[in-house]
Amino acid sequence: MAITTIPVLVLNQNYEPLNVCTARRAFVLVDRGKAEILENGRGYLHSPTTLYIIPSIIRLIYLIHRPRPQGRLTRRDVFLRDRFTCQYCGKHTKDLTLDHVLPRHRGGGHNWQNVVSACKACNHRKAGRTPQEAHMHLIRDPFRPPFSFFRTFYPYLEDQVEWRKFVPGWEVDEGFA
Repeated sequence: MAITTIPVLVLNQNYEPLNVCTARRAFVLVDRGKAEILENGRGYLHSPTTLYIIPSIIRLIYLIHRPRPQGRLTRRDVFLRDRFTCQYCGKHTKDLTLDHVLPRHRGGGHNWQNVVSACKACNHRKAGRTPQEAHMHLIRDPFRPPFSFFRTFYPYLEDQVEWRKFVPGWEVDEGFA
């Protein structure tokens, strides 16, 4: 892996994970005195005159204040919320579609409370009607799942074992459990 693509965990001054950057960016932050190296899990980079530590985790010197992200409505997140199960017939499959409980052409919004997972057969059967008009019942009412900001870091945690102690809830994806 090239030095420019090695992932480095960036922590806020209070040790809360902020983001993931490349080792190159981490070198710049450390060199300018904006961050300190907490863990060296990568070895060293040799130049003709100096030996540089390749960081695995860096911590910013100053506290960064920023709002918590809320999460977006995506197909994958709806399927995860519904556990890849059709909300009309209960069929568990990866071949799902999105269904608007109250169809959009009848005033239904594209939001967490109006979108569910449906198999193609149920979506076709329901068509542009409400579940009551189609004589279909929802297994579970749609809801907005709690969003875990730390989901951003989960894909890295399989390989980056040393990061785990800084990312709460890495064992389970909390937003969809």
